[in-house]
Amino acid sequence: MSTSSPEAVKKLLDNMQTDLRSLSMECKKKFPPVKEAAESGIVKIKTIAARHTDVLAVLKENSSEVVQPFLMGCGTKEPKITQLCLASIQRLMSHEVVSEAAAGNIINMLWQLMENGLEELKLLQTVLVLLTTNTVVHDEVLSKAIVLCFRLHFTKDNITNNTAAATVRQVVTVVFERMVAEDERFKGLAEEPPAVQGNSNRRSVSTLRPSAKDAYMLFQDLCQLVNADAPYWLVGMTEMTRTFGLELLESVLNDFPEVFLQHQEFSFLLKERVCPLVIKLFSPNIKFRQGSCSSAASPAPVEKPYFPICMRLLRVVSVLIKHFYSLLVTECEIFLSLLVKFLDGEKPQWLRAVAVESVHRLCVQPHLLRSFCQSYDMKQHSTKVFRDIVNALGSFIQSLFILPSAGNSSSTSAPAGGSVSGGQGSAQGVPGAAGAGGPLTTQAAFEYRGTWIPLMNVSVQGSAKATYLEMLDKVEPPSIPEGYAMSVAFSALLDLVRGITAMIETALAVEKQEAAVREGAEPVNPPLSDSSPHEPLAHEVWEEMVNACWCGLLAALSLLLDASTDETATENILKAELSMAALCGRLGLVTPRDAFITAVCKASLPPHYALTILSSNAANLSNKVYSIQGQCVQMVSPSSESHQQVVAVGQPLTAQPQGTVVLTAKNIQCMRTLLNLAHCHGVYLGTSWQLVLATLQHLVWILGLKPAVGGVLKPGRAVEGPSTVLTTAVMTDLPIISNILSRLFESSQYLDDVSLHHLINALCSLSMEAMEMAYGNNKEPSLFAVAKLLETGLVNMARIEILWRPLTAHLLEVCQHPNARMREWGAEAITSLIKAGLSYKHQPLLSHNQRLQLLLLNPLKELSNVLHADIRQKQLECVLQILQNQGDSLGPGWPLVLGVIGAIRNDQGESLIRTAFQCLQLVVTDFLPTMPCTCLQIVVDVAGSFGLQNQELNISLTSIGLLWNISDYFFQRGETITEELEKEEAVLVKQAQEKGERLNRPFHPAPPFDCLWLCLYAKLGELCVDPRPAVRKSAGQTMFSTIAAHGTLLQPSTWNIVVWKVLFHLLNCVRKSSTTADKEKIESGGGNILIHHSRDTAEKQWAETWVLTLAGVARIFNTRRYLLQQLGDFFKAWEVLLDHIQSAALSKNNEVSLAALKSFQEILQLVTPVKDTDKPDALSAMDVSAVLMESLQSSGPGRPLVRSDSLAERLAQRYIAQLQLPPPGEEQDDSALWWSAWNTWYRIGTECTRPPSGGTDKLAFVPSQPFLTALIQIFPALYQHIAAGFSMEDLKKLGVILHGAVSVPISSDASPFILPSYTEAVLTSLQEVVLTSLDVLQKAICVGSENLQVMYPAIFQQLLLFVEFSCKPPQYGKMETKHVANAKYNQIQLFAPAEWVALNYVPFAERSLEVVVDLYHKTACHKAVINEKVLQSIIKTLRVPLGLKYACPAESTWKLAVSSLLKVLSIGLPVARQQASSGKFDTMWPELANAFEDFLFTKSTPPDNLSIQEFQGNEAVDVEVVQLISAEILPFANFIPKEFVGRIMSMLNKGSIHSQSSSFTEAEMDVRMREEFSKVCFETLLQFSFSNKVTTPQEGYISRMALSVLLQRAQDVLRRYVEDERLSGRCPLPRQQVTEIIFVLKAISTLMDSLNKTQPENVDGNVWAQVIALYPTLVECITCSSPEVSSALKDALGPFKDFMQPPVSKVQNGES
Repeated sequence: MSTSSPEAVKKLLDNMQTDLRSLSMECKKKFPPVKEAAESGIVKIKTIAARHTDVLAVLKENSSEVVQPFLMGCGTKEPKITQLCLASIQRLMSHEVVSEAAAGNIINMLWQLMENGLEELKLLQTVLVLLTTNTVVHDEVLSKAIVLCFRLHFTKDNITNNTAAATVRQVVTVVFERMVAEDERFKGLAEEPPAVQGNSNRRSVSTLRPSAKDAYMLFQDLCQLVNADAPYWLVGMTEMTRTFGLELLESVLNDFPEVFLQHQEFSFLLKERVCPLVIKLFSPNIKFRQGSCSSAASPAPVEKPYFPICMRLLRVVSVLIKHFYSLLVTECEIFLSLLVKFLDGEKPQWLRAVAVESVHRLCVQPHLLRSFCQSYDMKQHSTKVFRDIVNALGSFIQSLFILPSAGNSSSTSAPAGGSVSGGQGSAQGVPGAAGAGGPLTTQAAFEYRGTWIPLMNVSVQGSAKATYLEMLDKVEPPSIPEGYAMSVAFSALLDLVRGITAMIETALAVEKQEAAVREGAEPVNPPLSDSSPHEPLAHEVWEEMVNACWCGLLAALSLLLDASTDETATENILKAELSMAALCGRLGLVTPRDAFITAVCKASLPPHYALTILSSNAANLSNKVYSIQGQCVQMVSPSSESHQQVVAVGQPLTAQPQGTVVLTAKNIQCMRTLLNLAHCHGVYLGTSWQLVLATLQHLVWILGLKPAVGGVLKPGRAVEGPSTVLTTAVMTDLPIISNILSRLFESSQYLDDVSLHHLINALCSLSMEAMEMAYGNNKEPSLFAVAKLLETGLVNMARIEILWRPLTAHLLEVCQHPNARMREWGAEAITSLIKAGLSYKHQPLLSHNQRLQLLLLNPLKELSNVLHADIRQKQLECVLQILQNQGDSLGPGWPLVLGVIGAIRNDQGESLIRTAFQCLQLVVTDFLPTMPCTCLQIVVDVAGSFGLQNQELNISLTSIGLLWNISDYFFQRGETITEELEKEEAVLVKQAQEKGERLNRPFHPAPPFDCLWLCLYAKLGELCVDPRPAVRKSAGQTMFSTIAAHGTLLQPSTWNIVVWKVLFHLLNCVRKSSTTADKEKIESGGGNILIHHSRDTAEKQWAETWVLTLAGVARIFNTRRYLLQQLGDFFKAWEVLLDHIQSAALSKNNEVSLAALKSFQEILQLVTPVKDTDKPDALSAMDVSAVLMESLQSSGPGRPLVRSDSLAERLAQRYIAQLQLPPPGEEQDDSALWWSAWNTWYRIGTECTRPPSGGTDKLAFVPSQPFLTALIQIFPALYQHIAAGFSMEDLKKLGVILHGAVSVPISSDASPFILPSYTEAVLTSLQEVVLTSLDVLQKAICVGSENLQVMYPAIFQQLLLFVEFSCKPPQYGKMETKHVANAKYNQIQLFAPAEWVALNYVPFAERSLEVVVDLYHKTACHKAVINEKVLQSIIKTLRVPLGLKYACPAESTWKLAVSSLLKVLSIGLPVARQQASSGKFDTMWPELANAFEDFLFTKSTPPDNLSIQEFQGNEAVDVEVVQLISAEILPFANFIPKEFVGRIMSMLNKGSIHSQSSSFTEAEMDVRMREEFSKVCFETLLQFSFSNKVTTPQEGYISRMALSVLLQRAQDVLRRYVEDERLSGRCPLPRQQVTEIIFVLKAISTLMDSLNKTQPENVDGNVWAQVIALYPTLVECITCSSPEVSSALKDALGPFKDFMQPPVSKVQNGES
């Protein structure tokens, strides 16, 4: 209920009346005047109540009268009355019905009471009510009321004292509140000068309004009083204390700052009164030095600092600084400097404590600090106040550690540095003694070098709740508990950091927002542009603030961090350091930023940890009072200063192995802060990333975290053995740390580009250090940097371009590092990045952003320059994965990828090559269609390079297979490839023209698609001369198959290149390699593969290649001849080919030479170009399929094309255009080809059959039989082509070669294969062929023209030469050959050097002989044959075997010779007789006679083992000859030369006699059995002897002579026999003699028979006489003992009966 409501008013009036009645009752007896006054008062009140509506206002007007009774009552000095009056007065006051005059009266009355010491508390209450309820009290009245209160304050009564003090405070407040209210009222009129009050006090300032004036006077007097001067206004003050005065000043200043700030008068007071006063009062504290007053005897003792005053002064100062800083700039500078001084170690502890509290108060006011900085630190000649404050705090904290026992001289000797409260010193001296788990460690504390300071919870964060500054009741300085000052200073530091950072960060945030708005708004915005000039200023201030404070802060915080044993404290310190670092970073202050970061880094690492990057930074820290590093931490010693729980022991990351280092929980805590810093403030780290990352790297290393996939660090087993020991505490932390680490790098995606670059650079340089360290030792390297580069790259994929180059350039360096683990991670990183980059969904997509794609793939290519196999392995695995995942979209990246696959070298080892090859296989099988056609050539090159590598044979072979697949692909996609390539070509040509250069492309003039083929062929060509035989073989086969299968796609002009640049080039290379190949034996192939003897030297292996190549080329010439003949230089090519065939044929390798001949044969089967009518066949000759042919012929409307794909059509169009049929004259060209071939054949023949010049040289090369066979076999085929021009000259050449070929011996090794056995009379294939060749010729001559027949004699001559071989094998040069039979046995000695074996020529000679007989049969009457005396040649040739007879190498020879002679003679003699007159056969007869003689009377003896039957057979042959003589020659004696007949007769004679020698020789012995022959001879002889046809006496004489000789001989033999028989007695005679006698007896019986048959007149008388003379001798023989002789004797004696006739007259006999 308000005081003015009707109810309240009514109540007031009632109460008033009641009070007055009470008063009148009390005073009735003692104080009548009072009673009367009370009663008149009642009347007065009633009157007012009755008459007026606004009762209160009227009451107020009459208040003097209303109050009067109560004042009088007070004057009675009766307690009861006084109390009643005062209560009533208060009631009136509370209803504000007291006027100014009344108030004055009341105050006067109260004064009297005060002086009388009555109702003091009531008085105070009344004053208070009076002053608070209204504003009527002013000036002197007010001052009197105030003085009254002051006076009551100094009474003896404690309660009164305190109440008065409170009242004074309230009154002072009221005075100032009135002034504030007054200002409010006049706010709107501030412009008009306030009206000057009439009753202005002389000392007042005239411009002030009433309330302001009171306030001014009051404040001024307070200053006077504190300064111990007389007050101007508060008249009547009797005493005053400074403490109370200072408290009042402080409260006014603190509660009503605006008064002083708004009114100059008050500001003046502040400046002129308050400040000097404070400075004056401070002086004892300033001068005081601790310990200087210890002796009371000092002459002029300095006034000691007095705690209550000092403390209050500091409070005043705090207020002054807080509120009036702007007014009192200079004064504040002094105050602040003083404050700083009070923190000195020499000042008393309590003073330092309150000073620290004051500083703390400043520290929680960042804006104030900012002002200091602006006003002092930034001014040129001013004290750097802000810096000093911070430094002072720092020094203060340090001094607490360094001077722990100040002011307590006894305790300086305490062993571990006691503290101010010495009682606890001993317990805390060696805190470590209690063990890590002891009770002491539970209290938060700092410990440094033995000084242990507990940490108290002094205030809530951000508010400076002081303890000692509030001790207003204490007079003596309190004892400060240990650690209090430290705790306050610590809080102050933290609040300072918090405040500054919060303030600046907020401002920066606002600024940022404004900037954002500004960007959004119109470019020119006036209000904003107004404010812009101040902005840089703000920044400057902030920078100055940071610059001023960072050194001190850092020094203090680092020390505290080092000393902190409490996790929370540590956390706070770290947070402060982190905030500062971040702030410095935001403001771009590099040095302080780095310094703070360095501090955290150092704290993260074990003490004294050698990390160069940190030590170099530490040098920047200016403060040298202490060392940041602590003592060396040793786990063992309990007295060590580490109260930290050790959580990990690990290896330091250094180049030289050292002992272990210890990580404490605090290290881990610092590490987390570091992570936090990097995570939240990475943007501002800039170059400090180096520090941060270096430290993290070392920590990660010590904790044994190892990189895992994607660069994430996982706790790994320590590689270096058991040196890393982790407690469970840290084990649980590790995953978290690892996680934070990863998040840190993940958050790099939110960094701006510049910061990101800083991060990357830092990682790179870290990595460089790690690389440096890893050189030259096999220690596990630190992979932190590499792993994190990878992680950073992976999360920044979206803007990978900006960091790709530095990132990959560095990783490439890592890949070249000698340390395998380091390299491995470098490669892991780079390949992961490339794979991630390619699979990332870039904007725009990679397929549209070729530049980016190539950028991403480039490092992959660069890896090829690294020599380490493991890196290449990684690279290739990466390629494989890229192919599997992004193969379809590589596009322009193909050349790069293929380049990588193809960058193989032989020194790389097979596993690499195998991986690379897998990639290639994948490309060829899956990706040929997706890649640009321009890359196909690269694919060919790469596949080729795999063929050429020599590490893994199988890969080489498979890659050749791939080339075949590639060629198939070209074939199938020919059309599209051609189109694409031609487009590309057009572009390139245009570019080249613009530049004025020639187009640089292999095989340039050819069309691009053909060039692709040529590249393929060229590659295969290279492979065909690979050092490894298997590769050569495979490549050769593939190449020729490809040309055969797909050659049709090439343009005719391209064939030119194929022939000359590919095929002939290849042939040249192969020929060169083969001829220079090594002949050393190769022991075994790779591994344990045995090599067949036919391939056990390089030379033999090359031979195979040569064979393949030559065959391939020949086949192409054969199948593609029609096409090739269109080319201008076909004849030249043909010559070159023949040259190659020749050189191969003459190669010393049988295989090659034989194959060369095969190729020769093949090209001889060439098709001759067609006539007009057979077009389609031309196509088939070109190998175009039949289907296609059909479609070509029948592409009329009626029949559909069987194969309508474009390739076939293209082919058809292309080739039909080319099939311009040759002009009629073209066949003549062919003859040139064939004659060229004949010349080559002749050259090969002569070269290879020319015997070696040397004599006994074992190594002479002798061509093999199969080779010679093949060579000769070619002739018939060749002859068909050259028959027309084949001349006698050519025949001679042929003869030379045939003869040479047949004369070549064979090696004894080969003989068993060529000659099945010596005894079988078989021709070798070579001999067969030779005869066939001659046969071909003779047949050709036979049907040929007359002029060909002149060749017959030459053929006979050739054949007869061969016949001679039967007895006289041909000599091959000077080579010694053995007879086959002798050589064969050498095979038993397996490795005896080969000997040369002359072939068994007998069958050959015999076959030749048969041919001769045959041919002679046909041609005996030919002019040429007669003229050239062929018959004579035949006889002359046959004479040799006939003469040798049993001495012939083969028995069959002489038998055949005889039978042939007989056959030939049976044909030839009639011809000879016919031609007798021409004399053409004259020379033949003597030859024939010789032949007969040599044969019938051979000098050779029959072999011992000849059976009777065989002998008789042989004899029958002799008989046949004699019969021929008797049938064909002797009857025609008149046509035959006489000498010849004479010789024949003497031969017959000789045959019939047969036994000339009388001695028993071996020869005689064999005569035994030719009885039949002798008989026939004898008979023939006799027949012609006794023939009446004898024309010449000479002949008769010959036969008679012969008979008499014969008879004479018989006589001798018989006589000798008889004598011997007699002499020998019982012993039988020798067998020969018996045989001889038997023969003689048989001859006698034959003669007797002949004589019987002949006409008697033909027989000479002498003969008879001799015959009869034999008789007695025969009779003598009868006594012989031999039955055989007896039987023969019987036969001989029998015929004599015919001569036994009765004797006629002697006369007759005598006459005759």
